[in-house]
Amino acid sequence: MASKLISVFFILLSFSTTPVLSVVSEECEADSEDSCNNKSKALPLKIIAIVSILVTSMIGVCLPLVTRSVPALSPDKNLFVIVKSFAAGIILATGFMHVLPDSFDMLSSSCLKENPWHKFPFSGFVAMLSAILTLMVDSLATSLYSKQNKGGIVIPEGGAAAAAQGDQEMAVGNLHGHHHGSISMKDGVGGAQLLRYRVIAMVLELGIIVHSIVIGISLGASNNTCSIKGLVAALCFHQMFEGMGLGGCILQAEYKLLKKAVMAFFFSVTTPFGIALGIGLASTYKENSPRALITVGLLNASSAGLLIYMALVDLLASDFMGPKLQGSVKLQIKSYMAVLLGAGGMSLMAKWA
Repeated sequence: MASKLISVFFILLSFSTTPVLSVVSEECEADSEDSCNNKSKALPLKIIAIVSILVTSMIGVCLPLVTRSVPALSPDKNLFVIVKSFAAGIILATGFMHVLPDSFDMLSSSCLKENPWHKFPFSGFVAMLSAILTLMVDSLATSLYSKQNKGGIVIPEGGAAAAAQGDQEMAVGNLHGHHHGSISMKDGVGGAQLLRYRVIAMVLELGIIVHSIVIGISLGASNNTCSIKGLVAALCFHQMFEGMGLGGCILQAEYKLLKKAVMAFFFSVTTPFGIALGIGLASTYKENSPRALITVGLLNASSAGLLIYMALVDLLASDFMGPKLQGSVKLQIKSYMAVLLGAGGMSLMAKWA
């Protein structure tokens, strides 16, 4: 008798849960029937987004490059360090407050299977692997460039001040002797630092491009007019100041004009390209489908790990532990305030985007 009652209970339970599962599946595969969802009204907003984000991205990334003639904004001035710290705070907050939380939300969605997506924190795991991989690329690229340019000799940043003093003393000593034996700053410490700046600029641009395309596709594929308006304003702010951070790195890398133009161009067009791609995929792309959630979620996690590493290690730590900031407590405090201001402003943007 008891076994019959148990079997009847499980049969009734299966009938009651089947409709619920089918409803969840339908909700995941179909676009939500919201009053804000309007494809015809969303398209003009997306066109405005492409133009406005393109313009603000170009302004942001080109501003450090065109202000080289302004003495106060040259890379060796205090104001440049403060502005760069502000931009680094924005990049750090982008990773922590925007990209990584989005990845957690996507990979923990009820539209994904319980096993394995709800059993393991894939977002944190992928972000960690991405940070380690970025470290590997950063380190190996620096070593390879150093070997190609200086016969494999790498002068650590921690010893930059001492090495600089040694180079200067050697150069002065050689002025009284043989000029061909002098060691220039460009070939020594300056050359090593220049290589670091070039690696940082390339790796940072790679990370920014990946997450910019993902953001663009999400915006372009969405037909929610209510969310697009706030997202466009937030992205314009984000792209401008993130571009300033990247532009500062490109400026310090001392690339030729053509390479500077190419890097600035790719940064400027990636988000608009992603939006255009999202518009083209709008009919087939379903933001709540398992395939979209997994793909975008994993890409966001990898971008977050890269951006967090670059902001903390290559932008903030290298500057704050460098001789310029270590030699001035007042400049350190100003730079910390700039970091907090940039990170705080970008964190506030998370309310809308």
